Amino acid sequence: MLLIATYSREARTTLRNVCRSHEDSVVRRFGRAALLAETEWAAFLACRLRAKHGADVQVERTRPFNEFAAVRPAVREAAAAYEERDARSTPYEKFAAGAEYPDPAAMRDVEL
Repeated sequence: MLLIATYSREARTTLRNVCRSHEDSVVRRFGRAALLAETEWAAFLACRLRAKHGADVQVERTRPFNEFAAVRPAVREAAAAYEERDARSTPYEKFAAGAEYPDPAAMRDVEL
């Protein structure tokens, strides 16, 4: 997919108009941003926005997040256990201390 983010009022207006005019290419709208299907037409629309608004439009290529391929099982299990915790106000650092769950500091340094 193509993620288009806008950084000016004029660029947001143009993005909104593009999304309304080409709904078949829009996967999702977020106000200042939109996800477009990864097609040549969507790329044309993104390039058109960049040509009109320059640096006020950022275009990134994205791909869906597959937690089973990108995340090791220990992290998924820790996330599930953390969501099932008894005390909702317990931060993860305290929850994981002394347990076999991944260390939050170590996870911050590991890229997916």
